[in-house]
Amino acid sequence: MDENTPAIAAHNLTKRFGDFTAVDGVDFEVRRREIFGFLGPNGSGKTTTIRMMLGLMKPSAGSVTVLGIPVDGGNRRILPRVGYMSQRFSLYNDLTVQQNLRFYGSAYGLPPAELDARLEEALALAGLEGRQDDRTRDLSGGWRQRLALSAAILHHPEVLFLDEPTAGVDPISRRAFWDLLYRLVAGGMTVFVTTHYMDEAEHCHRLAFIQRGRLIASGSPAEIKAREMRGQVLELVPSDPIQAVKILRAARQSEKLPLLEVELYGSLVHVVARQVDQQRAAIVEELRAAGIQPGQMTVIEPSLEDVFIASMKASVA
Repeated sequence: MDENTPAIAAHNLTKRFGDFTAVDGVDFEVRRREIFGFLGPNGSGKTTTIRMMLGLMKPSAGSVTVLGIPVDGGNRRILPRVGYMSQRFSLYNDLTVQQNLRFYGSAYGLPPAELDARLEEALALAGLEGRQDDRTRDLSGGWRQRLALSAAILHHPEVLFLDEPTAGVDPISRRAFWDLLYRLVAGGMTVFVTTHYMDEAEHCHRLAFIQRGRLIASGSPAEIKAREMRGQVLELVPSDPIQAVKILRAARQSEKLPLLEVELYGSLVHVVARQVDQQRAAIVEELRAAGIQPGQMTVIEPSLEDVFIASMKASVA
């Protein structure tokens, strides 16, 4: 494939189920040797999009190519050249680490001599050396995900599809998993990943936000922040964060304060406004009138989560 040919290209990709449109005219391109993140809430069309790209589901309209090959429902030409790790853990719990890898290697059609070499490589990549005889059910969630990733790349795919691969995995294991992804991309692989973790999305080379089957933003994390964020972010550490959010949202809804967004982030509150410095005094007055101390107030760079929430709300406004 020519270096300039996108690893994945979707044009007007659409999937309908009766009267319901799960994916609605989606357009995007994934470059070779990049991690492309696909973000959206549950039911937004992420998994349906992946299934169409794999040829597991036929589009109702539009088209998609993977590695320059047109994909339609049932097309198997791309399958030897791609890997797929689904949302649900797909390995066999009663088998050992090595037995699972051998099973998947055989399913990919790897000859015995080559499979032996790939097994050693996969165990080393996942950090599972010395644990090949452990039952899969005895592995922690993070190690199980590493094993599933190793099984998905045994045949050295050119494009790897990951559907929320770290859901339910602890933060340390998620970080280790993403370190593996960077190593794969450095080796020439392309990764298409869906995730609902914003810290993971920050590590993607480029992103697309999907809402109700439609793309609402795309680009690098920096590009999306610069283009989609409608205002500045003021971070507060109030004495009662939950009540502070209620008070400020009520002030925004009544147009008493010209605020764009008010969101709770644990013990922090993020307030978005066109010019937040001009609103500081009014915010302090509003909170103190309700018996809430505003605490430290700092203008910060918007996080990807700030931008994601703002984009989602703007798309349904």
